[in-house]
Amino acid sequence: MDTATADPTVTGDGAVRPGGKRRFGAWCAALLFAGVSAVVGCRVADTDGVTPVPQLLAFLPWLLVPTAAGLLFTLLARWWTGTVWGVALLGLLAWFIEPYGKVGEPTGPPVAELRVLTSNVEFGQATGALIEAVRREKPDVVFVQECEYTCDATLKRELSGTHPHRRAVEGGGSEGSVILSRFPLEAGDGVPGTMGMPGAVADVDGHPVRLQLAHPMPPLPDQVGLWQRELGRLRDAAAAGRDTPTVLAGDFNASQDHAAFRRILDTGLRDAARLDGADRTPTWPARTTPAFGVQIDHVLVSEEFAARRARFLDLADTDHRALVVDLTLHAGR
Repeated sequence: MDTATADPTVTGDGAVRPGGKRRFGAWCAALLFAGVSAVVGCRVADTDGVTPVPQLLAFLPWLLVPTAAGLLFTLLARWWTGTVWGVALLGLLAWFIEPYGKVGEPTGPPVAELRVLTSNVEFGQATGALIEAVRREKPDVVFVQECEYTCDATLKRELSGTHPHRRAVEGGGSEGSVILSRFPLEAGDGVPGTMGMPGAVADVDGHPVRLQLAHPMPPLPDQVGLWQRELGRLRDAAAAGRDTPTVLAGDFNASQDHAAFRRILDTGLRDAARLDGADRTPTWPARTTPAFGVQIDHVLVSEEFAARRARFLDLADTDHRALVVDLTLHAGR
């Protein structure tokens, strides 16, 4: 490093000379910058890399903190090459924090309105809180993840009067999922996965709308490949249904900083929260939001939809915030 000094690092009485302090500061900065560079490098290369990069990519905006700390070390150490390195990292982070994906207003006149709610109820623990939210928010379509057998039965009992139509994949623990709807539903293909991802086609005031629930596996250290494959299946499903207005919603276990999630947006779908100016609003982990977290729960819509009033609900007994958004379907094309 260019912080070398002719002074010895340690004097005879054990005191550290200024040159030693500068070397220490430079090494601290280099270690911080190296870690951040590995993550940012994968973002530049449009890949999710290997553990721990996918996990750290979820919190990419927060890498501003170690980068700023490293810059402080370079200034204290008078390591100017390191300062340039840190400033470059800050610039790249600022660039990638900007929202990703298409925006724009749909063409054609509005033909239908619908309100969508998505919630991960964490092994069914937040079923009661979800029912209260549904009764209060009155969504037309509800996407529920981690709805195990008891949750499924409870929703059927408590909400069948207002949401008589459903498509479900039954399962215990995190495997169960269900779509509830005020609108009539026809069976859809769904997406195969470790956890249930049912699909359907809703008749929204005479207009077909494809509904697909998303819940791929999380990028656990030993399951990154599985996570990528299941997000890839969601991407394929999104690309295959471009002729029908589409709502793809749920817990994606991914943010816009993950290449596998951006592939889904690249099919033409748009993030409803971003359309309403609420991009990067954290949804997980609920215990530390909104101060700290990441948006991994999304409502993605095709270009026929406009979105407004995106809001995030804190439900008891789950580690995810629910997302509610009002959608307007336009005739388009």
